[in-house]
This record gives sequence, C-alpha cells and structure tokens, in this order.
Amino acid sequence: MNGFADGFGTGPSSGPAHGRGQGHGHGYWVPPTEVERQLYEAGLRGDTEAQLRVLAAEDLYIGQYRHEVEAEPDTVSWYSVTDTASGRLCRPVLTRGMLPPWQPGWVFHEVTLDWVAQFPWTDPAQWLAVNGGTPAAVHLAASPQHRAVWRRRYAENELSTRHRLLALRTGPLLGPLAYGLACGAHLAVRDGVPWNEVGTVYHGYRDERRLMLRDWGLGDHDSWQKQLAALLDFANSPAQYEYALWVREELRRARGELPHPDLWRETAAGTLQDRGAPSPVVMEMEEVVRRVMRYEARFRADGLLPEDGWVKSAAGYDYGRAVCLARWGLSARFCSPHEAEQAIVHAGALCRSAYLSWEEFSAGYVLGRVLRFDDEEYGPYYQDMLTAHRLLTENEGSPWRNIPWR
Repeated sequence: MNGFADGFGTGPSSGPAHGRGQGHGHGYWVPPTEVERQLYEAGLRGDTEAQLRVLAAEDLYIGQYRHEVEAEPDTVSWYSVTDTASGRLCRPVLTRGMLPPWQPGWVFHEVTLDWVAQFPWTDPAQWLAVNGGTPAAVHLAASPQHRAVWRRRYAENELSTRHRLLALRTGPLLGPLAYGLACGAHLAVRDGVPWNEVGTVYHGYRDERRLMLRDWGLGDHDSWQKQLAALLDFANSPAQYEYALWVREELRRARGELPHPDLWRETAAGTLQDRGAPSPVVMEMEEVVRRVMRYEARFRADGLLPEDGWVKSAAGYDYGRAVCLARWGLSARFCSPHEAEQAIVHAGALCRSAYLSWEEFSAGYVLGRVLRFDDEEYGPYYQDMLTAHRLLTENEGSPWRNIPWR
C-alpha cells in the first residue's frame, strides 16, 4: 500500500483517515472547514457537480514518504490504493481540513484539480478518491472524458485561494497558542490558509523547502532556529525605522502630546549627529521620518489608523513573521510541533507587550512591512496587508474579534 492507510493517504501509522474532525458517526462529525462541510452536504444530495465546483476552487494534497520526495524532488509518486468499501482501484487525495497529524517522515504535495486531471492515468478503470473513508468523501470516475470535465470546471472557477480568512474548527480558537497564531494572521489571510493551523502543511512540502531557501536562505533546523531567534529579538528589520518611532514616542511622553513633525525630524537626526553619525546617516534619518509620515497619512485614509492615530512601534512585523516562520519551519520539517508551538506562543506574548490592541498591532506590522519592501509604491506589499487588515478587523469570525487583546 506504499504508506497509505485504508482510508486513503493518511500515511504510515497515523490511525484513521478522518484526520481532523474525527468521528465515525456522521451525526456528530464536525467538518474541519467549510470545504469539507460543502463536500459532505453535496454528497448527501448526490450532487457531483457541486462537489466538482468545490474541488476546482481548492488545493488538494497527495501524501508521500519524505525520503522518496527528497530522493526525486521533481517527481510526484502518486500510488493507487483499493477502496475497501467498493473494491475500486483509486488514486487518493485529501482536502486541507482532512490532512492527518504532522509526521516527520510523511509529507504532502499541494496540487490542483487541473493537475490531477492532467496526470497520466494509465488505467481508465481507476477512480479519484477525495477524503476516502471520511464523511467528506468524494469518489469520481476518472476516464479521459471525466477528466476533461474536471479541467473545464477548474478553468471556469473564479474563486481565488488567496486573500481568504479561513479557520479550522478543530484547531485552537482560544488560549495562548491561538493568540500567537492570530498574530501571524496577516500572511495566513494573504495565502488563503487557516489562521489557526499548526500542522502537516502550510504550503506543500517541496514548495515550502524551495520558498524557505529562496526567500530566507534556510535549509535546515539550525539556520531556521537562528532566523527565528532574530525575529523574536526584533533583530531582522532595519533599526533606523524603529529608532525614528522611538524618538517620537520619547518626545510624546515628555510633552504629553505628539511632537510637531519638524521637531520630531530634527530631534531624530540631531541625536544621531550628536553621537557622531556620518552625514549620509543623518540625512537618511530625516527621510525615514518623512516616509513614516507619508505612510501614516495613507494608513489613516485607508482605515489602517484612526484619524488621530500613529504607529508606536514596528516590532510587530518581526514578531508576526516569527509566527509564520514557525509554521513554515514545521511544514518544511525543520522543527517539531513542540518547537513551533513554543515559538508561536512566545511571539504572541511579545506582541501583547508591545501594543494595546489588535488594530494597533496591525498598523505596526504593516508599517514594518512596507518600510522594508514597498518603497512607497503602495503595491502588493501594501495592498495584500490592507486586505488582510480589513478582513481581520471587520469579519465577525475573525480571531481579532473573538480573542481579547488583554
């Protein structure tokens, strides 16, 4: 069976294929996400078209031994299994909510229905089994004619897997771990993954390893741990931005009100000059202050800040990314679930100590991001976070609306 359990693709020694939301009696089964609920209800109606529409809009997952993937990273070994209920030979996939618990040696490829349809199905009698052995199971005939329909449904799909506020009903919703995960929710919304998931995947295993190496230069546990420590120490972001914000806060405390922009700029630059900083560094600080002011004006116009609001610190950007780096490291098998969860809880505590509300944290996070990468273009680095901020502050199901800041 090549590592697949009877329920299709849960991996070696992982128990039932139900993954999250376990329960053999469908009457009390809790669908982990809306995807599984929709598949389950469509199955009760016998509505295959509705099931296809759901699958066309979602990522699907194929399990494989990690050592096989690392030996042949450009190959997806997708094994067939026999459906114990029908006796059919099937190729198994899972939706995200039905992924099994994390295992170090068992990983998943992230694919689409279009990819599945184009896979070389050598046996026309084979079927596709989605979430086999679970209440959200879907079994589809996979003849060339059927697969042509899958491709059309995928092409017709207009839903994006990005910019969505998703949650696992079976994941942490309250408590320190949920709080920390909510501090990483900006990127979870951008990537369209559940905000409260610490598990088998973030991205598919191969993609995760590639992205970690490309974007962070990380390829193993030690490099991941070193970068995580830098984020938790607020040592990844450029120091000059936080220095400018710190000067303003010191002036505000001393004066009892926000300082005039000219006083802020002159004080920030002048203190550097008094300390012997070279002229280019002093001039750069003056421009940093101006950039912060321009971004804050845009934040107020877009609702990231109230009309009289300002950003006290950009530390939330490093702390929020630490949450995501913990999730990515777990997905890439650079760390254990315990290590990831410890880091996430720690990052949440740091955020709580630095800010007074979710909204204040969010503004600090976004400012840190755009100062680092956006260069006042107000492009994706800004727009993605503005979309996430609005979803997280306005949606009734958001963790920011349900987890108290203090």
